[in-house]
Amino acid sequence: MIKQPFKARTADELISLLSAVATAILAAIIVMVLYFGRDIIIPIALAILLSFVLAPLVGLLQRIRIPRGLSVVSVVVIAFALIFALGSLLATQLAQLAGDLPRYQSTISEKIQSFRETTAGRGTLERASDMLKDLSKELDKPNEAAKNAATTLGPGASLQTVPPKPVPVQVLQPDPGALQSLQSLISPLLHPLATTGIIVIFVIFILLQREDLRNRLIRLAGSHDLQRTTAALDDAASRLSRLFLLQLLLNGTFGVVIGIGLWVIGVPSAILWGILAGVLRFVPYIGAFIGAAFPLALALAVDPTWSMLLWTVALFVVVEPIVGHVIEPMAYGHSTGLSPVAVVASATFWTALWGPIGLVLATPLTVCLVVLGRHVERLEFLDVMFGDRPALSPPEIFYQRMLAGDPTEAAEKAEEFLKERSLSSYYDEVALKGLQLAQADAERGALDQERMLKIRDAVSEFADDISEQDDRSPAKTTPTTDAEATSAVESVSEDAPYENLPVLAKEDLPPEWQGPHPVLCVAGQTLIDEAAAIMLGQLSTAHGLSARVEGAEALSTANIFRLETAGVAIVCLVYMNASTPAHMRYAVRRLRRKLPAAVIILACCMKEMDPAALESLREGARADLAAASLGEALKLCIAATGAEDHSLMPKDQPAVTTAA
Repeated sequence: MIKQPFKARTADELISLLSAVATAILAAIIVMVLYFGRDIIIPIALAILLSFVLAPLVGLLQRIRIPRGLSVVSVVVIAFALIFALGSLLATQLAQLAGDLPRYQSTISEKIQSFRETTAGRGTLERASDMLKDLSKELDKPNEAAKNAATTLGPGASLQTVPPKPVPVQVLQPDPGALQSLQSLISPLLHPLATTGIIVIFVIFILLQREDLRNRLIRLAGSHDLQRTTAALDDAASRLSRLFLLQLLLNGTFGVVIGIGLWVIGVPSAILWGILAGVLRFVPYIGAFIGAAFPLALALAVDPTWSMLLWTVALFVVVEPIVGHVIEPMAYGHSTGLSPVAVVASATFWTALWGPIGLVLATPLTVCLVVLGRHVERLEFLDVMFGDRPALSPPEIFYQRMLAGDPTEAAEKAEEFLKERSLSSYYDEVALKGLQLAQADAERGALDQERMLKIRDAVSEFADDISEQDDRSPAKTTPTTDAEATSAVESVSEDAPYENLPVLAKEDLPPEWQGPHPVLCVAGQTLIDEAAAIMLGQLSTAHGLSARVEGAEALSTANIFRLETAGVAIVCLVYMNASTPAHMRYAVRRLRRKLPAAVIILACCMKEMDPAALESLREGARADLAAASLGEALKLCIAATGAEDHSLMPKDQPAVTTAA
């Protein structure tokens, strides 16, 4: 065996390793601080969340000319008065429930007995239990025989075999004094009172010093753009305040409805279960089930029949979907901005650290972290880890799906995108940029011919899947709710340069443009160029200019003479790489010989193509026109028809979209 020599690490590798180790140590320290300092950190976290809820109310009082200090104190006093009132009400309900529980034991026993009687025959478990009892009796028979033998030996022998009975001893504590009784009464109240006091103090100071705390956060974030960061954090704070206030109102209303429904049904302590249902609804996915478990168990114990249980089940089955799937989307959307995995992970993490209070605070705390990650550059990893937005950019997702050979899913996401933006914008801002990533990988040798062929075939299938999509301006009456499509829509402005290109009617075109395929899209050199040409051909067809696509092999000397040119009025020569101007010149020369009357457009769809460089390529290749994107090439094709002035579709005309 030949021992490999030790390879020294470079400075960049050492820095990356030290950074990873430092990050891991810092994370471990943060977790330890959160766990061991929970008695202090939990009140601070509660105070921060309460400040987000109370901030809009303080702003409302300030707008009616009430001083800020008085507004803060008034809102905090009213809020904690309501909290204490709910707490006393809960204590009363719990005491009443504890006193009534022994009465429900007989009802449960009767239901169990009736359930056993209704089952046909004896169950397997019962038969197994009887068998084990019989075996136990058989095993105990020798012991009984020994006892009988000992009793027949006489008085002396029986005294040696029977152990003496122990004498019971009772230890009595002395009566506590008045001071000790007072201490035992007050000590359980000290911790809740101290926690409440810390929360009150922090809420008041956070509401009074909001701007100062914001500035300190900006300083810690280390942002270089103070104006942008300040506006972003103000927007984040207002969004969080609105979100938490709406959640509080909706969950409170949910609890009130559940409490009234349980009271009408006759479930004892209905107020207690209504408050519990409202609080637990802050826990996504499982909170509603936990809140329903207690009143269901109580309904089972109280009512000798099964009607109360069935009515309680019906109450939760009806109210929860209405609130979760109808009212909440109308109020603040379908999601809090967290991915489902992040919700479960955060609930597990915070519950392990802080117990039940951590389960309730998990989602609000994680929402705060995600919002900070979206607006503070240094904390962007929080948005990537916990946010519901895609971890990859829309072009990266498109490129990944083409690599994986999954054009169907890409077409589904494109249809969601087309609910709010045009097909031209999708091709330019998502699909074409995805092909630019593929071209970059091909230039550095990361893509072989087989993978490029797979990408070309996937793009062809994708274009066929959305071939029935009309590219008129979308009506936007039903905006997309898909997180990935929303991310793509946000990357395209409503006034994008090629957002509202017209859709031409065939009868309005000049005679030479009314052939079966007036537009010919030809790939420059590679299969990536052919994929871009396929997209341009489909986009042109969607705008009323039917197109035919030819691969790069059509430009060879042997194939150019066999190229079908009947009815072709314009040729789009598509390149994804500008490193071969000589190839462009020869390709344009061959096309000019074959189609002397056609307009030739050089479509150089490279990333960040400079207008001066594009014009230089056009002049060198001697093309008629040049474009730096698919949308620009389509615009030139529409302009070349001469029918633009009298066949433009009105911009406000709604789209008629047919699903592929």
